This record gives sequence, structure tokens and C-alpha cells, in this order.
Amino acid sequence: MIVRFIDGNREEFGVEPVCVALQVAPSTYWSAKRRPPSARSKRDAQMMPVLLALWQANYSVYGARKLWIAARRAGHDIGRDQVARLMRQLGIGGVKRTKSVRTTRPDPNTARPADLVERDFTADPPNRLWVADLTHVATWSGVAYVCFVIDAYSRRIVGWRVASNMRTQMALDALEMARWNRGARLERLVAHTDAGSQFTSIRYGERLDEIGAVPSTGSAGDSYDNALAEAVNALFKTELIRGPDHRPWRTIDDVELATLGWVHWWNTQRIHSYLDDLPPDEFETAYTADRTNQTTTKNHNKQPVQNPR
Repeated sequence: MIVRFIDGNREEFGVEPVCVALQVAPSTYWSAKRRPPSARSKRDAQMMPVLLALWQANYSVYGARKLWIAARRAGHDIGRDQVARLMRQLGIGGVKRTKSVRTTRPDPNTARPADLVERDFTADPPNRLWVADLTHVATWSGVAYVCFVIDAYSRRIVGWRVASNMRTQMALDALEMARWNRGARLERLVAHTDAGSQFTSIRYGERLDEIGAVPSTGSAGDSYDNALAEAVNALFKTELIRGPDHRPWRTIDDVELATLGWVHWWNTQRIHSYLDDLPPDEFETAYTADRTNQTTTKNHNKQPVQNPR
């Protein structure tokens, strides 16, 4: 550190004056300069651009733990403490989630389905529990409203929509994308939302009935009753809308295009601690592979044993 400080000031003040001010012998400085780089410094110099590139490739939002996991997944043998140290030297760090703002408005005159979730946002297989919610983004040309539909099992965003209004149609469009991604009939699926009028409308309920899903609604004005969807909205705002690469959002189309990229990253690359540090797509792939192995083993065990003759 002292050598780097002297290097940074030698052009302006000279080596000896800086050494005198630091109470360091000039010979010590020159000896350090002639010394060959250590194995650690060589390794640091090799890994710093790798970590910076990984951090930037993940929307510049990862802290030390997730960047360490990303580096290990990319095939780099590096320790977590080394990642944290190099991140400090690079001047990079993770982002902090901001407080979410409620967007949906309950309709007091509309009957609401019962709350079938009761704040338990866990599901054993996919397509057993979906949660949905709206948020908004201010742009120079107006407000962009964003709706996400999330599978609680894998945290995968299965449907989404960006629109210039928050009428029922945008929620239906997001649901239609989820339906296209997951199948036309999804028996035993619980579709949970808050008490927003978009989700308690007759049209939304009819669409859920068409795919075999059962609606569920949290209490009005209570974000904890839809905490998973609220958390995804907050991360969307933190990582993309107000993230380190934040820029003024000019149009609703800009938000839509950026959301497309963020959703793809969320589903295919983003590390989720809830999913054993896997992206949603990999987590679901592992589930499918496990189910296939179980079925194969069960069928193998059921094969009749031939009697010897």
C-alpha cells in the first residue's frame, strides 16, 4: 500500500520527499520495486478483471457472496475472502434493496376470494402456487406499469407485462404468458394475488377458471399477504430500475425492453440463495431430472422376476 501511495505521488513530489513524509527509507521503496511480484499479487492481478466482468455481467448488483458463487460456477478456484478483498480494491459492491411502494388498489365493492396461502409461499412441485403483483416505473413519457407472475417453487418469472396503464388487461396479458409457458390446464394451481381490482375482476377470475386454477387473495393493504411478489418487485426496482447501471427511463418501450433482458437473466443466470444458489431454470431442471430418475427406478423395481426353469 505504501509503495502504491509513493507511486501515485512521485511525479508531483518525488520519491525521497514522500518517503521522508512517510518515515520510510528510500532504499526500502526501491527494494520493494525491484522485488518480483508474489504469487498472491499475480493471482490478484489475474482475478480482478474476471471478477469485474462477472459483476458487470450480472447487472452490477452482486455482493461478495454471490460474486464468489458466480466465479466458482464459471470455473474459477477462488475463495470468498479473496473475492471480498478484491472487490474492495476494485471499488465495487452489492446493491441494497429499497422500500417497495404499493401500486394496486383494492375495490371495496368487489367480493374477494379467500386467502388460501396465509403467508406460506412454499410449494413442493412447480405449478402449485403462483403469485402476481404490479409495480410502476416513472419515465419521461409517462408511467410504465409492470406485472409479474412468479412460480413460488422455483421463483421463476413465468409471465410478465409492461403497459401504460394498470387496467385488468395487463394482468390478463401477464397471466396469458404464464399460461403459454406452463400449459393450457394446470389443475391444483393456486393463483395468489393481493386485493387489487385488476386481480379481483370477473375477467381475471374467469381466465383462472379456464386453466383450472383456484384464485387466492390476501387482505387489503397488507403487503405481507403477498410478500413473495412484493419481494420480486423490490428486487426489480433495485437491480434494474434504480440499479448501478441506472439511467433516465425515457419511454415505456425502454422499460419493456430492459425488463425483457432482466427477466431472462433472473430466470437463467441470477443466483438465488433460496434455491441452493441456483438460477430458477437450473433448479427446475434438477427437479425434473430427479423425478425422471425416481420414475425410472420405480419402474425398474416393478419388473417381474422370471422363474428359473
